[in-house]
Amino acid sequence: MSSGISELPGSNRIDRSAPPQDPLEILARQLLVEIGEDPEREGLRDTPARYARWWREFTEYAPGSTDTVFESSCSGDLVAVSGIHVWSLCEHHLLPFSCRMTIAYLPRGQVLGLSKFARIAHQHAHRLQSQERLSQDIADDVEKLAGCPDVAVIGKGEHLCMAMRGIRTPATMTTAVWRGALQDSARRTELLTLTSESFRGPGS
Repeated sequence: MSSGISELPGSNRIDRSAPPQDPLEILARQLLVEIGEDPEREGLRDTPARYARWWREFTEYAPGSTDTVFESSCSGDLVAVSGIHVWSLCEHHLLPFSCRMTIAYLPRGQVLGLSKFARIAHQHAHRLQSQERLSQDIADDVEKLAGCPDVAVIGKGEHLCMAMRGIRTPATMTTAVWRGALQDSARRTELLTLTSESFRGPGS
C-alpha cells in the first residue's frame, strides 16, 4: 500500500496526503487547475514542488565572489570577454530569453579576474529582466569593480516571448552599451573586430 509520500531528488520528501504549505506550490497547483489540468494525475503530482524549487533556485542564485581584482601594467589596452551565455526571464511575459554577452573595458592599473565577468552576467540575469537593463546592469558593475569608466557590453538575445507567442517568429535582439573611451568609433570597431567570431551562428 502506498504511504502517500514521494521522494524527490536532494532527499526532499512530499506528503501527498497533506495540502501544500509553500505559497509557490499552491500557486502552481492553482495554475494547473486553471489551464484544465489535474494536479493529482500521474506526471503532475510532484510538479508544484518542482516548480517552487526551480523559482527559488533561479531567484536565490549566488554568483560567488565578483570583486577580485589584480594589479596590472596594461592600462589602456582593450580587454574583452565574449561568448558568455546566460538565461534570464522577460519581466513582461515571464518567459525565458537567452543572451550571449560580450564585456569589454580599458583597465586602469588593475584588472578583474576572468571568471568575474561571467559571475557578474549571471548575477544580473537571475531575476526578472529586460535585455536592455541587463546590459546596463552588467556595465554598471564592471565600471564600479574595475574602477574605470571605459566599459562596453554587447548582448545578442533570443526571446521566447516573441518566438512562442504574438508574432511567433524567432529573431535576434542586439543591445550595446558604450561608455567612456569605448564610445570612440575606432575603439568600437576594434572591439567588434576582435569579438566577431563569438557572434557568428553555427555553420556561418
